[in-house]
Amino acid sequence: MKIIKIFTTDKTIYLTDTQPISKNKINLHIRSAGEMQKKYNELIQDKKNSIDVYFFNKNLPLLFDYFSSMFYIIEAAGGLVRNSKDEWLFIFRNGKWDLPKGKIEKGEAVKEAAIREVEEECGIKGLIITKSLPPTYHTYFLGKKNILKHTYWFKMEYSGTSMLTPQTEEGITDAQWIVADNMKQIVDNTYNSIKDVIKNITEK
Repeated sequence: MKIIKIFTTDKTIYLTDTQPISKNKINLHIRSAGEMQKKYNELIQDKKNSIDVYFFNKNLPLLFDYFSSMFYIIEAAGGLVRNSKDEWLFIFRNGKWDLPKGKIEKGEAVKEAAIREVEEECGIKGLIITKSLPPTYHTYFLGKKNILKHTYWFKMEYSGTSMLTPQTEEGITDAQWIVADNMKQIVDNTYNSIKDVIKNITEK
């Protein structure tokens, strides 16, 4: 089974090429873009039901096209950064802990964007990418636009000693190195998509 996970404000949506067998999930076979929009709108408007939703079609790329056609797409890149003390880099923005990331500029390579955004948001230089991580998808409204944000993630290493300088013009009020044993404070006040990325801390 291949799956694309998408986080909304109160639900997790899974796009899959195989029909899940579960009594505790909403399983919907989607055959067209129109059907996708109708079912998605019904589910999003149902604020009382936070159960996970599975949309399935044997052609997963086509299913993703049906889903993404409802949104304005933003592509971003960011990093899960470790320093020489085995601490991990987090920022505090809009009342929540987050990972440094930002929009990919026109003509910019994804890895270059990831390094640039971490450097700009935290005020450090000399990052080295060591591994590509699974991307995340989440939806939100920007004014009247319904956004689907696709973020590419990379594990990075930092061996420098520069003081962190949060990019306040981007709404970042703090940047800290956090040891893995203190990760609960992050998990308790962050986004579900970031929790997915944090899981990679324990993986080699």
